[in-house]
Order: sequence, then C-alpha cells, then structure tokens
Amino acid sequence: MDELDMQAVADMGLPDQAIDSGEIPWVPQGERVWFKPLRFDLATGRWINLLHVQGGGKVNRHRHTGGQVMGYCIEGSWHYLERDWVAKPGTLIYEPPGDIHTLVVDEEAGYMVTLFVLEGTVQYIDDDDNLIYQDDVFSKLERYLKHCEEQGIEPQDLRY
Repeated sequence: MDELDMQAVADMGLPDQAIDSGEIPWVPQGERVWFKPLRFDLATGRWINLLHVQGGGKVNRHRHTGGQVMGYCIEGSWHYLERDWVAKPGTLIYEPPGDIHTLVVDEEAGYMVTLFVLEGTVQYIDDDDNLIYQDDVFSKLERYLKHCEEQGIEPQDLRY
C-alpha cells in the first residue's frame, strides 16, 4: 500500500485494533459445531470467525450468496461431502458465491479449527434446495451478543 492509500485509510477514522481470540468465547452454532467471531463489518456484510467442529459434526448443506468465502485450516481436517479433497492444516479454501456444499468432520478426524472470511448470506437448504434458515453478519453478531449475555460474559466490540 503506498503512502496515499495509507493516508486514505487513516482518514476514514477506522481504529487500529488487535483482537485476542483467547478472550472471545466459542458460540454454539449446531450439534458439535461452534464459532468464535473475530470481526463484524456491518457496512459490507463481511464477517471473520474461527469455526470449530468436533468429529462427527457437520455444517448442514448450504450456499453463500453475495460474496466469496475464504477459509484457512489451522488444525484437524475436514471436507465437503460434494468434493474429493480434504482440508488439513495449511490448506486454503475458496468458495465461489452460490456454491452448494456440506462441511463434515469425520469421526476419526477428531476435530477441526478453520479461519473463515465470509461475505453476504449463508443459506441453509434441504436436499430440494428449499431454504431452511439463513445467517448473515447481523444474525451472527446477534447470536454472539446473546451467548455472551446468557453466559455473563462482557462481549467485545467486534464491529467494524
């Protein structure tokens, strides 16, 4: 980034912030699935979180609308039922908008932790592509705040 670009960012008034993920709780997302939010960009609809799935857990069949998804596997391994590859530590995953997949951690894999950067909406769908539920930056933020309140935890301001 050149000097002019850096000045433009500084002029936007965005705070410089370092997030200590160890101070943020794991929030239940589903059976054997938790997320740890790191950033909520309410202006663009982007959020960043760690995803933790225990062996035998899965993130139900879904698609992402409105933007791409990038993931980086940190620990363990996982795969999509619809793909032949397996993500393991050091694997970068790219999901184009509209791609439909089901994230699974096999029982023998034990668990996984993956950093995800998401944009737009996650639509959870059944086998006939009917919408069951959807998540976006606002619902994820709401779920995080509700979990903190229920657990008596002071939430961090992770909004951007």
